[in-house]
Amino acid sequence: MEPTTFPQDLVQAQRDWIRTYEALAHPGLPHNTVLRRRLLELSAQIWWHPFFTNSGDRAPAARVELRRLARERGRRTARAS
Repeated sequence: MEPTTFPQDLVQAQRDWIRTYEALAHPGLPHNTVLRRRLLELSAQIWWHPFFTNSGDRAPAARVELRRLARERGRRTARAS
């Protein structure tokens, strides 16, 4: 399978989704409602992004690749800090 080139806004939304999801995993943190709402907003933004309307049958594989890429870039950014 050839590599997919994702729009930067889509990759950033997926990275934000991962960070928000991880923040919700910590029990007892305040503002869980705000985090849950943010997660829903990001989910809709990613799901309905125009990139996926043109992906056709490749959409499921592209979504998996997007998550992998966002995690990888997140790790690189964390190591650079």
